[in-house]
Amino acid sequence: MEEAEAPTDRPPYVEVKCEISGMRRRFAIGTEAGFAVSVINDKLGSVDSVYIEAVKDGEEPITFGPNSLLVDYGHGWTLHTVTQLVFSGEEGVVRPKPKQVPHVMSSDNLLAKKRVPNQAINFMYIGKILLAFILIFVLGAVLTLVLENVPRLIELLEQYV
Repeated sequence: MEEAEAPTDRPPYVEVKCEISGMRRRFAIGTEAGFAVSVINDKLGSVDSVYIEAVKDGEEPITFGPNSLLVDYGHGWTLHTVTQLVFSGEEGVVRPKPKQVPHVMSSDNLLAKKRVPNQAINFMYIGKILLAFILIFVLGAVLTLVLENVPRLIELLEQYV
């Protein structure tokens, strides 16, 4: 009789350590990193944590993008938030660079559409629309003239054939 495989010691979740609060948050394996960051930000009431990294002593950190799935890389690897600081230009003041993370709309992982800023309507835009309408009417008039004269063209061709 074969022996059953020993269960792994890995839990069915990943822990992300928030560098600002020091707290650990648990997420299901496969959770999108952008969702995890937004949950952490909501708990903090700020937008300081920008992204999540997996780190291990002596190894290059692994950065999770907003659509990356959170995974456990094994012994020695830990997930934590990274705050990206940008100098604001005011003397001695360092502020985090704000970044918006897309939120999951529903259980099928559709992301919220980004809003496109309104573009000013200028004279060039209106001129292009008017030119398009004029060209449509000219093309319609030419096709009408051609179709009205098809019988004459057929008669003319019959004389030469």
